[in-house]
Amino acid sequence: MRSVTPSAPPDDEQGHSGQTAEQAAGQPLLPLAGQTPPMRADAARNRTRLLEAAARLVAERGPEHLTMEAVAAAASVGKGTVFRRFGDRGGLLMALLDHSERLYQESFLTGPPPLGPGAPPVRRLEEFGIATLRHLAAHRALLLAAEPEACRRFEPPPRRLVLTHLTALLREADVGGDAELLAHTLASHLDVALLHHLTRRRGMPLDRLEAGWLDLVARVTRT
Repeated sequence: MRSVTPSAPPDDEQGHSGQTAEQAAGQPLLPLAGQTPPMRADAARNRTRLLEAAARLVAERGPEHLTMEAVAAAASVGKGTVFRRFGDRGGLLMALLDHSERLYQESFLTGPPPLGPGAPPVRRLEEFGIATLRHLAAHRALLLAAEPEACRRFEPPPRRLVLTHLTALLREADVGGDAELLAHTLASHLDVALLHHLTRRRGMPLDRLEAGWLDLVARVTRT
C-alpha cells in the first residue's frame, strides 16, 4: 500500500468515473488505520507504552471508560503527550484496533478472491459485506467507542476507504445510477451502531444480517 498525505479528496468524492476496484484500492489517499510516519526509536517506544497502558485500561474497565487523562496517568506522562501522539480519543481507539483493521483492509484490497481482486465485482460486493459484518461483530465494543460525533462519522480514513471500495465495485459492475450515493446506501447496512442495535437490542442473529446484505446487493445490482 502506498501512502501520502491525505489532503485531497478521493477520486470518488471528485466525481471521477470508470475506476476499477483495483485502481481504487491503489489510491494513496486512504491509508490503513493507525498508519503513522516514521518516528525515532524513543518516540516509537513511548507510543508503544501509551498503547499498552490504554490496552490495560480497556481490559480492566471497558472501552467506554477509556479517557486520554486516564491513559496519561497510567503511562506516567502528561495529557498533552497523549493528545499529540493520537490526536483525540477516537485516534487512540483506532490505534488500538490497528492490527485487526489492517488485516481486514488488506483482505479486500490485496487478498485472494472472491473477497480480493480477481473475482466478478458483484461477487466481491457480496463477500465484502459478509467480511465487514463479521469484522464489526468481532470488534464491536472498541469500534463503538471509537465512533466520532455524528457530523464527523464519514471522515475517518477507514470509513472513506469502505465507501471508495463500494463505489468502485458498483462502477465496475456497471449497475447504473449514482454509484457514490448507492455506495452510501450499501454502507449504511455495514454500520457498527446498527449492528449493535439489531444484534444486542433486537436479538437478531448475525446470519440474518448477512442474508440481508446479500439481498440488498442483489436488489441494487439487479442480479
